Amino acid sequence: MTPRVSVLMPVYDAASTLPAALESVLSQRGVELELIAVNDGSTDGGGELLEHFARRDRRLRVIHRGHDGLVAALNAGLAECRGRYVARMDADDLMLPRRPALQAAYLDEHPETAGVGCRARVEPRQAMTTGARRYLDWNNSLVQADEIRRGAFIESPLIHPTLTLRRRVLTAVGGWRDFDGPEDYDLWLRLLFDEGLALAKLPLVLHIWRDGPRRLTRTDPRYRAAGFRALKARYLARLIRERNRGYVVWGCGPVGKALIRALRGEGLPPPRAIVEVHPGRIGEVIQDAPVIAVGSAKPYREALQLGAVGQTGARKRIREALAGLGLVEGRDCWMTA
Repeated sequence: MTPRVSVLMPVYDAASTLPAALESVLSQRGVELELIAVNDGSTDGGGELLEHFARRDRRLRVIHRGHDGLVAALNAGLAECRGRYVARMDADDLMLPRRPALQAAYLDEHPETAGVGCRARVEPRQAMTTGARRYLDWNNSLVQADEIRRGAFIESPLIHPTLTLRRRVLTAVGGWRDFDGPEDYDLWLRLLFDEGLALAKLPLVLHIWRDGPRRLTRTDPRYRAAGFRALKARYLARLIRERNRGYVVWGCGPVGKALIRALRGEGLPPPRAIVEVHPGRIGEVIQDAPVIAVGSAKPYREALQLGAVGQTGARKRIREALAGLGLVEGRDCWMTA
């Protein structure tokens, strides 16, 4: 029987967490699935563990490769997936009961949606930094497709191993892209803005995201802030050119300045203005742009407005000011960080 869901799990030196991750997938009920595990040249006995589990459960298929990195492993596994849907999974995480069944049912019922994630819980939570807790709470707050799209330039609005995607969509866009930046965030932006597709999230905690010092998001330079900023700037620059009225940046702190530098690196001119609430900055010229007060922003309302602040409270105030100008987030203005 052809599986409905293919669970795609790259594995590299994860022997200590791998058995629990495999059990969490193979114990799933309510949907026909296969588990494609790509052994990316593990040296800790992970390959032997995979073979042991494969002898016990024919739904597990193992692909052994030399160590070539996450993206190569993902694309090699994608080529072997047979299911209508591809559910991502990491070898150090846990899939909670009914995640693939519920995500497949959602995609069956929402043909306009390319992929659906879920809320996650981090373990051990006590080891999380304040910033990590803030990110997880923000990510879990985004559920509807329009919320995810509007949040796409703030942070990555989806957690990669929580997502289930249509296999035909993944294949059509060429799978994951190997470059010096975050492959998951790159995929979300391509699906949302190149393809115009929707991504959503189930409002249920169906995945345990196990954090640790060896996780790639902590150790790999592709996941540094500069890589995310470069991707944001590429897509925002395109939106600015399409609107053809220039752009205005709200906030002249470190976030705003870094955004302007990145946009100018994409060949854009300086912003038409920088809107700032700090009275001491009003009248200055920063990065060749005049700094103006919120009350002076109305003449620039036809430009694309970019809220560039790191604090949630400041973002809320900018949203209120932009709404007061009659502007629509996701069309006339975007929040970024």
